[in-house]
Amino acid sequence: MSEHQVFAEFLPATRSALSRLVLLHGWGCNREAFRPLLVQLRPWADVTLLELPGASDELVADELTLESVLEQLLAAAPAEPASYVGWSLGGQLVTELARRAPERVSTLVTLCYNPLYLGDGADWPGLGESTLQEFARRIRDDAQSTLNRFDILQSEGSPQAAELRRYLRGQRRTLQPLALLQSLTWLGLDQRAVLPRLPQAQLHLFGPNDSLVDASIPERLRSVLSQGPAFSGQCSIQTVPATSHMLPLEAPGQVAARIAAHLGLNLADEIAQPSAPVSKRDVAASFGRCAASYDAVADLQRKVGAALLARLDDQSPEPATVLDLGSGTGAHSGELRRRLPHAKYIGLDLAEGMARFARGNYPRESWLVGDAEALPLASSSVDLIFSSLALQWCYRPRLLMAEIARILRPGGLCLFSTLGPGTLGELRDAWAAVDEYRHVNTFLPGSELQQSAALLPGVKLELERTPIVMRYQRVQDLLRELKGLGAHNVNHERPSGLTTPSRLRAMFAVYEAQRERGYLPATYDVLYGTLEKV
Repeated sequence: MSEHQVFAEFLPATRSALSRLVLLHGWGCNREAFRPLLVQLRPWADVTLLELPGASDELVADELTLESVLEQLLAAAPAEPASYVGWSLGGQLVTELARRAPERVSTLVTLCYNPLYLGDGADWPGLGESTLQEFARRIRDDAQSTLNRFDILQSEGSPQAAELRRYLRGQRRTLQPLALLQSLTWLGLDQRAVLPRLPQAQLHLFGPNDSLVDASIPERLRSVLSQGPAFSGQCSIQTVPATSHMLPLEAPGQVAARIAAHLGLNLADEIAQPSAPVSKRDVAASFGRCAASYDAVADLQRKVGAALLARLDDQSPEPATVLDLGSGTGAHSGELRRRLPHAKYIGLDLAEGMARFARGNYPRESWLVGDAEALPLASSSVDLIFSSLALQWCYRPRLLMAEIARILRPGGLCLFSTLGPGTLGELRDAWAAVDEYRHVNTFLPGSELQQSAALLPGVKLELERTPIVMRYQRVQDLLRELKGLGAHNVNHERPSGLTTPSRLRAMFAVYEAQRERGYLPATYDVLYGTLEKV
């Protein structure tokens, strides 16, 4: 079995991680089906999306047995205990994982689930063996039309049926017929005897208008679970009004709220935003105002950018799509174009003023405004990310690394430079001798980037630290350059008013003691990184 059959995408909580969730999609779709639900889950949960073999062109689908896939799911999922959420067929698979690895599955959640899909109706309502065989025949004849027919069945009973079908088809990649055929056989599982014996708490959510799961299943399941010793305290069976088999797409807010309630979380309480020393809005505004003056004073940026561009010489083959992340004025676009003439170029910057300036100077390129911690790009859509001296303004490294990994295609690379905490240490020390305020921007250490990347499945990050010393005749020259770049002090703890002339003179005097060979040094703690998505 190929080691790349199961794909995992890790998405850290955007605010406080109160829980850990693993999501597994159903038959005939992929992990993209959960995107609307992610909006509701990610403020309070670290989420891992699992994708089954053959669900996209990224994955191989040879030797696709249930046993091997369950092994791969466990290998791709977090090693720590988590709540597993399975939709439709995904519900059967996470139930199997709960049985086989109870130490990994802390809570079992299913959406539109039947413990016996092949029930013939006499003893237990289900799809039946004849329906399964008919689906298999149709897949062999025309897989795409069979999927279209399945989408009609899934959305039947929903007032949003047409919209839901369009969404699924728009998100669906090319599914492999072999995988569709083989995964159909997994529906033969009979888990009615398994569920009452599971040690985990269980939540089963149903749509009353589900055309694939009979309306009697919730009560039948309640009867099955009542045979277990801890049913009343640990198991909950709920129906979400006015929904169909596409429950997680129709009512993502209700699904998320019910999962949170079952986990004992009170989302009415404010979820604390991790503190950052600077505001992204302040950073964007500062750089946006300085777009016109930026290139004239960007000596360090040119030097570091040239070193990062040189690292492209070792990369082959040429990427189809390259993202210039933190593109600023577009200064690197020409050289990237020269080195990668056949690649589609996208420039993206946090500052709308920078993007507007670049658009005016390079109208043939694509310029976007966006945050590196919430990239406005599709998953697996970029082959190469080039980012020079931009990522230091991101203070949530788990989000940053996860977003970079999300948009990279398998085999893709992110080459970046950023600044570490030793940046402008001379200036920081000089100010520290004068007052207690924070006058110099603070940046994260490389260790936090490495730790965050280590959490992501299929990602390797290598970092190299190369301090660069710039030299100035006067401290005023350094301060003027920082202001011209838009990189002056934007810390929350900066002084609220103008610095008095006496304090400024005192700082100059302290800094002057560091003069070497006629110049004042200013050290930049530069980190070069290569992140590979395998």
